[in-house]
Formats: sequence, structure tokens, C-alpha cells
Amino acid sequence: MAATHIAMFASGLAVLLLLVQGSPPGPVVQCRSGNTNCTVTNGYGAFPDRSTCRVAAVAYPSTEEELRLVVSDATEKQQHMKVVTMYSHSIPKLSCPGGPSGQGLVISTQRLDRSVSVDMATSRMTFEAGITLRALLDAAAARGLALSHSPYWQGMTLGGLLSTGSHGSSAFGKGSAVHEYVVGMRLVIPSPVPVNGYYAKIVNLGEDDPDLLAAKVSLGVLGVISQVTLQLEPMFKRSITNRVVSDVGFEQTISSYAVATYYGDISWYPSQRRVVYRDDIKVPITTKGKGVNDYLGFRAQPTLVGASLRASEERVEATGNAEGKCVLFRLQVDTLIATGMGLKNNDGGLLEFTGYPVIGNQSDMQSSGSCLRSAEDNLLTACGWDPRFAGFFYHQTTISIPFTTISDFIADVKKLRDAHPDALCSTELYLGFLIRFVRNSTAYLGKTDDVVAIDITYYRSKDPKQPRLYEDVFEEIEQMALFKYNGLPHWGKNRNVGFLNVKNKLGAKLAKFVSVMQKYDSNGLFSSDWTDAVLGLREKEVVVQGDGCALEGLCICSTDDHCAPKQGYYCRPGEVYEQARVCRKIKSVEADGLAWSA
Repeated sequence: MAATHIAMFASGLAVLLLLVQGSPPGPVVQCRSGNTNCTVTNGYGAFPDRSTCRVAAVAYPSTEEELRLVVSDATEKQQHMKVVTMYSHSIPKLSCPGGPSGQGLVISTQRLDRSVSVDMATSRMTFEAGITLRALLDAAAARGLALSHSPYWQGMTLGGLLSTGSHGSSAFGKGSAVHEYVVGMRLVIPSPVPVNGYYAKIVNLGEDDPDLLAAKVSLGVLGVISQVTLQLEPMFKRSITNRVVSDVGFEQTISSYAVATYYGDISWYPSQRRVVYRDDIKVPITTKGKGVNDYLGFRAQPTLVGASLRASEERVEATGNAEGKCVLFRLQVDTLIATGMGLKNNDGGLLEFTGYPVIGNQSDMQSSGSCLRSAEDNLLTACGWDPRFAGFFYHQTTISIPFTTISDFIADVKKLRDAHPDALCSTELYLGFLIRFVRNSTAYLGKTDDVVAIDITYYRSKDPKQPRLYEDVFEEIEQMALFKYNGLPHWGKNRNVGFLNVKNKLGAKLAKFVSVMQKYDSNGLFSSDWTDAVLGLREKEVVVQGDGCALEGLCICSTDDHCAPKQGYYCRPGEVYEQARVCRKIKSVEADGLAWSA
């Protein structure tokens, strides 16, 4: 059976590499009547708890004045609000308003997408918050300027990526988080009393305003970001070489690699026991090269191929064929490496990738996402996770661990890997363990230390009650990162359990943030049950208890019913991190001893 899967995937991938077209993502807000009676989702078509977010209406302001009018009207009615971005790629329920279901308002920034001004003397540009990263990079490049750092996915909006603390990879200077380069911001916030006839006001924050430390990473609970001023720099080029080595002892090199390679990152494929170091440095603009980063995973792919690959993944899950999954995904990694991970030399040859180094402008190398930029083709091709077809569907655990303990964490994961050699193959369809570097931040909801951010993406069943292969191993790694190594979650990713104890981890910084939040939105109109739970407010909880809740990361199991006992999955202690509580498949409960209970 594995050979059939490999042939299917190989033929599909060959087609994928030739295609550049693709249906752009569909709208994340769907309304039954005009702009009223709507549902809101994210770019993946499912929130962590799989609930449906219903709202009374959606508004599409196209100017700051229209935005103020929208916020004013909702504030006067005491209607809960949330901002929704064009593609809405946050996994948690950040775009779903608080208050009674179906009565809130979402405010789309889709039409607030312009460049506002540029100051060439200081290399600063102001943008509206709804501009996508791709459009921002192009606008800056047209002026000979570059954004120093950015996330790898260019479908995010400026307001969205700032609100969730999104970042690239660098331990140099201020680091790789975009919010570190914010020098000004305008917000529209509720006003409990009318100001010039409006129940909303505009707040203009300069770079020395202490409230900017709350506003530049805010989860959207202060109000609506209208405009952002960024500190840019003159355009430069980057030179990238991907280097593949054995993973023996690589954890001891992480810290030294981070301080030696300006934009470097590491992709670890644990079941294959190999590591890809991305040697990525700044070079002068005069350096020869016109390379482009067009990462294969972010290109449009034929939906038939994507659906076939997903079906193959589901079959190996259903039959428990972990070895088949390992064989299938090793081919994926081999293909990625052989094709330069999607880097294009653009040197006039027949092949896209002709060898390292690949050198190109910062704006062309720092992010990718060509599946967004194409004409509609009726879903013949699309981004691989587009919910309108049966493509990728996954969990994403993204946790930051201090440099001081990262080698110990990797060593613990290796112990689990060695005990279960096929367990982590599922991550290797999605870049394995992606390891990036982020600096300590002054932002109240930013990083509290210099950290290593680890992205782990893995199979999620369409059935929330269906366990996945090696369910226990993934849960143990997640809990190990969060609790043994005191990791912080990425605000725009993760399952519910990723946000446990955030209040204690942030400490005084969170208290400062909440003080600004109460100052800007005293009635909590931009807050929701989800943001209250994450921030530890109003006695809300991120955990959702119930049968099977641990399978989706809605809880950490404390009873067998939180797993799937009818399918042989029971709540047990971790193997390496024994304080973990995980859903483990057990062939015989009698052989395992008495059922464990907390």
C-alpha cells in the first residue's frame, strides 16, 4: 500500500511544481442577507473547538472616518465587536465577537489596504492596517525600502500579524518580530461618552508613548488598528543556502547557529534523523542575483492531488500504518530538498532552481504565498489547506522555549523519537519541526526571553472524536514544551491547551497590558470569552471538558473518557515527561494494569 501512496504523491507533486495558477481563498465571512446574519470562520474553515461563530452583521469601512462611524454606532448600542482580516489565518477564535451568539459585529479591514505616506529621510512608511504583507513589501520595494523582518507567509495583514506577535527568524538586533519595528500607530477605540458626536475616538500613538507597548501586540482587544508606521531600511539582498546534515548532536549547535546566521532557521525531520540548516545572510544590494522565494507548500496545487494526498494520509491513519506514512513523507522531504525548498534562481535556465546560493532582494526572499495571487479557476487549483476542498487539515503547536533550555527539550523529544521511531513522521509533510529565533520584547504580550520558536504541524482528523496515530507522543511533546520548559504559545496558532497558565508566565507584563486594555475599552466591547480566557480574566477558562476533549487539545486528560476508551485510547502518564497526561493506545487494559486515574 505504501508504494501506491508514493506513486500517487510523486505524480501529483510533479504537476504541482509546474503550476503557478490557483483559486484565491474564499471569503471567511458568509452572510445570508447582504451584510447581515453572518457566520465567521478562519482560513482553515475550523476553529479549535469546531464551533460556528455567528454574528449579526459585518462592516467594510474603507476610510478611517468610516471606521470611526462603525465603532461609534456599535459602542452606542453596546454591541460586541471583533476585527476580521481578509484571509483570517489565525487558528484560535480571535475574530469571533463576545456577547450573545449572533448579536455581535465583525469589522473587516479588507478595504483598509493602502499605503498612506512615506518619509524617505527616515525610511519610515505608514500603511493602513488591512494591507497584506505582500502588498506592503511591494509598496516599500517600489520606494527602495525593505521591511527588516516578516513572517514566512505573506497572506497576513499588517494589523493581523502585529496583533498576534508574528515573526520571522533572527537573533540579531531587535530580532525578527515585526512589532519591534513599529514606531507609530493609530487606533479607533470605543468612547463611553460622545466625543464630537461620536461614541468612538482616534488614538494616535508615537514611538515614545508607553501605550504603544500594549497596542503593537494586542490580540485585537484594544480597538481597531487603523494605521501603522514602520521603521524600514534601504533595500538589500539575501543569500540563502540550505544545508542538510545528520541530527546527531544538532541541539548543541542551535544557540551558536542563531548568533552566527542573520536570518537562519532550522528544519528538523526527527524520524529521518536529519536537519536542514538554512544559511541565510544579508548581502549588499549590488550583489548579483534576482532569486525569489516561492516555497512549494505555499504554491497553488491541483485540488485533485491535494485531495488524493489527504486521502492517503487518512488511509494510513485508519489502518495504523505509521511505517507507510514515514515512507510517503520521506519522499516529500527529498523532493523539497532537491528543488531548493521552492527557491528560484531566475537565472534564465529551464529549471527554477539551479543551485546555491540563491540571492535576491529582501522583498522577494523574506516570505512567500503565490497560491494567493491568481485568477479564479473554479478550484482546479488552490492553497493546500483551502477548506472548500478535501485538502490538508491539521493541528499546529507553536511554542517558544528559552535558548537556555532548548537543547534539553530537543534531547527529550529525541528520547521519545527513539522509543517510537515512526511516531513523528506525521510532522514531515509540514516541514518537520521548524525552528526559528525571536528576541526578548518590550511589548507587554511579546516574548519574555530570547527564545527558540518551534512550529510543529501534524495531522488532524475531520472527526473530532477520532484519535490519530501516536496521539500520546504529540500530546507529551506539547505538554513538555509548555510546562516542563515553560514555553509561551504563539498567539495566532495552537490548540486550547497551549494557552494554559499564560497569565502566570507573563506576570507583571500581562498586568500592564490589562491596565491599558481597561483604559481603552472599559466595557470590554472588543473582548470575548476566548480572549478573556487566554488573558485569565472574568473567570473564563481555555479548557473545554467533555468526552474526547483531549484528542482536539481542548483539555489535558484526567479521565479515560477525555480520550477514546472505546477505540483503545486511555489517559496515562507521559513516558519521558511523566507529569504529562496523554491519550495512549493500549491493546489490553488488563495487561496495562488498573486504569489510571488522577
